[in-house]
Amino acid sequence: MQTHFTDAQLADADYADSNQVLRNCVHCGFCTATCPTYLLLGDELDSPRGRIYLIKDMLEKGGPPAPSTVKHVDRCLSCLSCMTTCPSGVNYMHLVDHARAYIEEHHHRPLPERALRALLATVLSRRPLFRLSLKMARLTRPLARFLPGRLKAMVAMAPEVLPKPGVSETPAVFPAQEPRRARMALLSGCVQPVLRPAIDDAVVRLLTRHGVEVVVARGAGCCGALAHHLGKAQALNHFAKANIVAWERELQNDGLDAIVVTASGCGTVLKDYGFLLREEPEWAARAEAIAALSKDVTEVLAELGLQPAVVVTGQTVAYHSACSMQHGQTITVQPRALLAQAGFKVREIPEGHICCGSAGTYSILQPELSGQLRARKLANIAGLDAEVVATGNIGCMTHLEGDGSPPFVHTAELLDWATGGPRPAGLGPSRDA
Repeated sequence: MQTHFTDAQLADADYADSNQVLRNCVHCGFCTATCPTYLLLGDELDSPRGRIYLIKDMLEKGGPPAPSTVKHVDRCLSCLSCMTTCPSGVNYMHLVDHARAYIEEHHHRPLPERALRALLATVLSRRPLFRLSLKMARLTRPLARFLPGRLKAMVAMAPEVLPKPGVSETPAVFPAQEPRRARMALLSGCVQPVLRPAIDDAVVRLLTRHGVEVVVARGAGCCGALAHHLGKAQALNHFAKANIVAWERELQNDGLDAIVVTASGCGTVLKDYGFLLREEPEWAARAEAIAALSKDVTEVLAELGLQPAVVVTGQTVAYHSACSMQHGQTITVQPRALLAQAGFKVREIPEGHICCGSAGTYSILQPELSGQLRARKLANIAGLDAEVVATGNIGCMTHLEGDGSPPFVHTAELLDWATGGPRPAGLGPSRDA
């Protein structure tokens, strides 16, 4: 693709990188076949190729973006399925992230929309505020059907009963079962410990059982993904730098072999820290080092070697590969192989490459499109007669569960159960109980 950026624009690292991404695109259109919004809407401008044209035009011209450009960029899920499909190696992720940051800086949204996006970026990324907001949402649940779509989606996130805080709630060190094989930090994050603390509880049991000393570092928190996908670059940098400092402290203390991530949406951003902070001399190399240590929990377990199963579960599992897992991090083999090794009967979900519609805050900001994708995913799951759905992303779990679907649990919870941990609470009581 030809581009026409000025020398002044190309002196900016973001423009220089976007220019290279655009020039890699050969207009082949392969990406349209796997783009969820194009499949739903059939509009070229709601495909990656169409959005690439819009973003190119917006960045080259400068100034306030056209409302139509904002609309079509906002509709993008950032599922990154287009990157898996693209034969030319177009890094659409970096391009659309640049576009979102540009829109955030140059587009004046209506006040209610600005307020909602600011609320999401502030509340979801701060654990105490998120917990408080869920308690308040429970009070408004009886009125949910009278609320507009976006507020209804927010209220729907609130569980009937908030679980008690788990082991990752406060800084701690969990000793390895002997012999100690490694020392790793656990990214506890923001949303997951509030909604499903049992996930981190299971991961700590699982890793310590496999000889890993697990550290929840003081000062580490939200990875910044939620703010990042809302175009809020400064907020992302704030969270990223706080995490880097926290984990560097542990590196200097007793070393770290990895930083374990249990929410794949976080993992995609964490592994991109080096790129995101590349232009800050004080932080670039430090961010790259942290990114290199970041691994999904299934990557870690595949490298350690899963212990033999001690429980015959007999469960048929539909594995839902979150977009951030299969497209963002290209982790496809390990979760399925580990589940099979643990004795589960693994089933593939038809159209497994198509996004479920969760996509961070997308289910709140674009509830209609998100709802259509959710229904499509649940229909594909229903045809499998699976007893449980395993996934590696909290956003997918909370978005998809309900409406008669099988229970959704984290892959690590099932692996923990099979190798000696408790039966995941999300599965309900055992048939033999």
